[in-house]
Amino acid sequence: QVQLVESGGGKVQAGGSLRLSCATSELTFNIYTMGWFRQALGKEREFVAGITWRGENTRYADSVKGRFTISRDKAKATAYLQMNSLKAEDTAVYYCAADRAVAVDTDWYKYDYWGQGTQVTVSS
Repeated sequence: QVQLVESGGGKVQAGGSLRLSCATSELTFNIYTMGWFRQALGKEREFVAGITWRGENTRYADSVKGRFTISRDKAKATAYLQMNSLKAEDTAVYYCAADRAVAVDTDWYKYDYWGQGTQVTVSS
C-alpha cells in the first residue's frame, strides 16, 4: 500500500517549462527507485526518466535528454521532474512510479506502484 500522488501538470506553450511533483511516504521514499513515464493519446506508455533510491544513478529517454531533469528530496519525501523547452510532442499523461530495485528500470512492467497520472498539454 504505497501511495504516490502526482501534481504540477497543466497547459503550457511550446518552449515553456513545467515541474511535476510526486509525493510519497517518508517511510518508503528512500528505498524505492522512482521513475516517470508518459502515455500520449493512442500511444504506448514510455519511459521518461528514473532515479535510484539513493540518487546516485539517473537515466533519461533520448527524447528528453538535456531538457528534463529528475530529482528527489528526502526532507519533502517528493520526487520531481523539471521539464524545460517543452514541445508539442511532450503532450501526454505523466505517471510517477516506484520500483523496489537497486537500478533504474526502463520497462514499465517492472514497476510495482503507480500514481494516478497528471495531464501535461503543450500547445504549439
